[in-house]
Amino acid sequence: GVTTAVMGNCGVGFAPCKPGDRDKLVELMEGVEDIPGPVLHEGLDWQWESFPEYLATLEKRARDMDLCVLLPHAAVRVFVMGERAINHEAATRDDMKEMRRITADAMRSGAFGFSTSRTISHKSHSGEYTPTLKANEEELLEIALGMQDAGAGFIEIVSDWNQPDPASEFGMLRRVVEKSGRPAVFTLNQRHEEARSTVWSELMGYADDAVRDGHSIRPVTAPRAIGLLMGLEGSQNPFSGTPTYKSIADLPLAERVSAMRDPEIRAKILSEDRFKGSTFPLINRLMWHQMFRFGNTNYLPQREDSVAAIAEREGRSPEEVAYDLLLEEEGTNFLYSPIVNYFNFDMSAVDTMLSNRNVIMGLGDGGAHVGFILDAGFPTWLMTYWGRETGRFPMPEVIRRLTSDTAGAVGLHDRGVIAVGKKADLNVIDYDKVSFGKPYVTYDLPAGGKRLLQKASGYDATIVSGVVTYRNGEATGKLPGTIVRGQRSQDGTPQVMAAE
Repeated sequence: GVTTAVMGNCGVGFAPCKPGDRDKLVELMEGVEDIPGPVLHEGLDWQWESFPEYLATLEKRARDMDLCVLLPHAAVRVFVMGERAINHEAATRDDMKEMRRITADAMRSGAFGFSTSRTISHKSHSGEYTPTLKANEEELLEIALGMQDAGAGFIEIVSDWNQPDPASEFGMLRRVVEKSGRPAVFTLNQRHEEARSTVWSELMGYADDAVRDGHSIRPVTAPRAIGLLMGLEGSQNPFSGTPTYKSIADLPLAERVSAMRDPEIRAKILSEDRFKGSTFPLINRLMWHQMFRFGNTNYLPQREDSVAAIAEREGRSPEEVAYDLLLEEEGTNFLYSPIVNYFNFDMSAVDTMLSNRNVIMGLGDGGAHVGFILDAGFPTWLMTYWGRETGRFPMPEVIRRLTSDTAGAVGLHDRGVIAVGKKADLNVIDYDKVSFGKPYVTYDLPAGGKRLLQKASGYDATIVSGVVTYRNGEATGKLPGTIVRGQRSQDGTPQVMAAE
């Protein structure tokens, strides 16, 4: 049902980019977003160097939805600083001046905003932290001033909120917003570490204070837990980093399952270090007490169903339980590990976030973490769980969250409502039948790359610019989508809307 999406999130992307830096950006994208290098090399034709050239290249391909594009901080930093960016050196005044110029040019050419990452979860394929992790306030402000120069664009930030603490980090963001006049959005999730499980509430309060003072800073949250789907068909599982599993990882699924059922191989894998050889950036956030048999879309697992609880009841180790669960359904079963928004084994934190009208519903990765996260179904979950099943939010509010609220947050005032003169992006929905199926793996990426997909039902028709692109969940082959250039009012000021 999605008719417009935003790309270039999390500070990673492919423009601007000098020819000699292409491999650097591919390696970063491979690590941060779990898109294999061969897939990226096969799929990118590199008919650009500057960001305006990148937008022009994207416009040449027909699509079934519209795309808004953000300017990624990592690409800008590497373009300007080269290896110094990779090594996390501080930008010089000349560096920052050039970043400001590039940002202004990108916004004038149609970029919707600028994204940056300040989280240690974002690493390159070789394990290096994203080049933007330690960018200082002066650098971020200079980039925001580039948006001010262009009179367009918003700031998107992903952060661990611990440099040195949530109040200080948010204070930095607020100062950048105040001095530049540019709006900002940031990811808001409940962390699962005991000491940090309430930080989300603090951040939401800081954002509310900023809005009351006239500054547009809006949190973006997910409508359920963001969780990892780990399986033998996916790109990661708890044992992916062990030497013995690596030795059989490229076998066809049936042969791999057969090998893993061999007692000798099983014993070896269970005895080996799962962490040392792992390329999984989130391996250290996996906890047995928050890992579950996924089955048929079990997004609300209970504490007693965890791998740890099963192990305790059966007198086995959690590793043994997880190993055996992976082999269920001939190796097609998934283990589900919520990593945010499920600390209390319920939706209470998400409920509070979504009840705040300054909070935007988002974070539904549709093209990232393709082998172990599948959150493109967030809009369907918002309708089914929060609207139909629990009745927590009336359907008009659910639809507002999915349409005018998200559109307005990025300045898209030509869509998101049904009205004369607005863009004809619509969904015809059989509300009682809206649901989604079990995730599955398909091999349709460039170079035969794989990704997780999930079918949704109940969408009788999806319409983009008046053209039916999907009917009963099946593509019609019509491709009316385009690259949307950043929206501006007649006087050149940005059209970015605060929460209604």
